[in-house]
Amino acid sequence: MKIVTVSPKYQVVIPSSMRKSLGIKPGQKLMAVSIGDCIEYVPFRNIRMMRGFVKNIESPPFIREKDDRI
Repeated sequence: MKIVTVSPKYQVVIPSSMRKSLGIKPGQKLMAVSIGDCIEYVPFRNIRMMRGFVKNIESPPFIREKDDRI
């Protein structure tokens, strides 16, 4: 766990070890998500970059329940 300080301009610095391990680059956009009393930063990915990202994910077969349609 790293501790960061909020500047007078409400800015924080992401520790270099975290930037390196997550591959965060200067100018990259992050989404700030508030969950309860926590803030999470999630890398923003353009929809074009997302193409094919689930291509090789294996999932169990989808089985419909008998009465799942109206």
